[in-house]
Amino acid sequence: GKEGVRRAPGGREGRGGLGGAGPAPTPRSAGNYRTQLWDKQSESFLPSTPGLGMHVEVKDPDGKVVLSRQYGSEGRFTFTSHTPGEHQICLHSNSTRMALFAGGKLRVHLDIQVGEHTNNYPEIAAKDKLTELQLRARQLLDQVEQIQKEQNYQRYREERFRMTSESTNQRVLWWSIAQTIILILTGIWQMRHLKSFFEAKKLV
Repeated sequence: GKEGVRRAPGGREGRGGLGGAGPAPTPRSAGNYRTQLWDKQSESFLPSTPGLGMHVEVKDPDGKVVLSRQYGSEGRFTFTSHTPGEHQICLHSNSTRMALFAGGKLRVHLDIQVGEHTNNYPEIAAKDKLTELQLRARQLLDQVEQIQKEQNYQRYREERFRMTSESTNQRVLWWSIAQTIILILTGIWQMRHLKSFFEAKKLV
């Protein structure tokens, strides 16, 4: 299969932000893809591959499948995840035409859009009958919301990093204390052992 990893940022995490207390859901994401089949005769990729089936699967950072669907040789898919972080996007062909290019090459063009970039503003304007000024205001509001969500996500990451750092420092401190105790006990044991040895040899 053709596989890629896309990090879905915390900005514009579609279902509302947090005050830094925890992660907000990731934004609505969309992907556009197009496939090209390698032609051995012309030694180049064909402009399109009609009839080829592509299966798209998306997993969130916890490994949960948020999208699993069959598409054509080119298309658009959308998904929304409740977990911020790296999302795995896997595209693979399950078409019976696989035998036609066994041992060949299949090129996949993939474009990922996140947040307000997934909105089709001309379609929104036509549907809601918005003027150009109203549409521009809608876009600005979406951008402000994305910035706010991104800030919330960055605060969450900073908090997680601080907690990890404190936990690591605490473990290092306890390890240092344990090493010191072991060294002191080893030194005491060595001194008692040497004293017993010298006394047995009547050197002291």
